Amino acid sequence: MDQTHIHLLINHLPVFGSILGGFVLAHGIWTKSNPTKIAAYNVFIISAIGGVIAFLTGEAAEETAENIQGVAKNMIDQHEDFAVFALVSLIVLGVASILGILMTLKKSNLTRKIAFVILLISLISFGLVARTGYLGGQIRHTELSNDTSILFENSEVEDED
Repeated sequence: MDQTHIHLLINHLPVFGSILGGFVLAHGIWTKSNPTKIAAYNVFIISAIGGVIAFLTGEAAEETAENIQGVAKNMIDQHEDFAVFALVSLIVLGVASILGILMTLKKSNLTRKIAFVILLISLISFGLVARTGYLGGQIRHTELSNDTSILFENSEVEDED
């Protein structure tokens, strides 16, 4: 298993983890269950770690994808550029979740407010990670794009008039 394979396997974790953790955290806030909130924070931390791994293996995946006939370089660049925003949001989410766990365990008066802030961060992170995943999917899944010109950008097909 190489870094490209790891990238393709792990990149789904931050997408599903950020939204699943958001649902778990919302449930924890609703039911006022600190163990449920801590479970959500742990999901966010795991998602953040997955995001870091996906980002770090992205360069190897790029090198592999660039050598595939018909892959649009501009789609790789868009995915790579947007991945930075997703990574930052996941790191913020992970760090905030560590803070959330500490504040919850200390039984701080701010526990509920912090939970709402972390829920908001998780929704923003989900949006950024989902968009990054969508852009990454367009690299090989051309059916996701309405722009048929990207299909032939790197291929050797030329119009003959």
